[in-house]
Amino acid sequence: MSWTQVIFVSLCATVLILSLSSGTDSASVPGAAKAMVPKGSARGVFMPEADASTFFKSRGRRSTRHQAELHAEQRVKKAAKARRIELIEEQRHKYENYVEEVHDEQNERSRETTEQYREYQYDGQYPRYDWHD
Repeated sequence: MSWTQVIFVSLCATVLILSLSSGTDSASVPGAAKAMVPKGSARGVFMPEADASTFFKSRGRRSTRHQAELHAEQRVKKAAKARRIELIEEQRHKYENYVEEVHDEQNERSRETTEQYREYQYDGQYPRYDWHD
């Protein structure tokens, strides 16, 4: 026997064994045929099919929005806008602090450079009290 015949015979035997075994009726989970009853917090999320169909009928694409939905959407938008404004203000504050720090460092370096120049390059010609910082 060649290797293709061996594989063919083994596959046929496997299919025959699986088809004759009565271990499973189908690929579904046992007991799944019963309707699942939601428990706990899932009960507030899921609703019966009849209620769901009326919900979607009353809120179709062309239906007007209810006032409560509009208020809820406006509250969400206002909260997002407030968070965005707060973030922008925080970033601006950080940038202003950074710029002030860099400016102070630059002033300190230039002041030190001027002091060193006055200390080591002073020729004595002008009195020191005329120097203004």
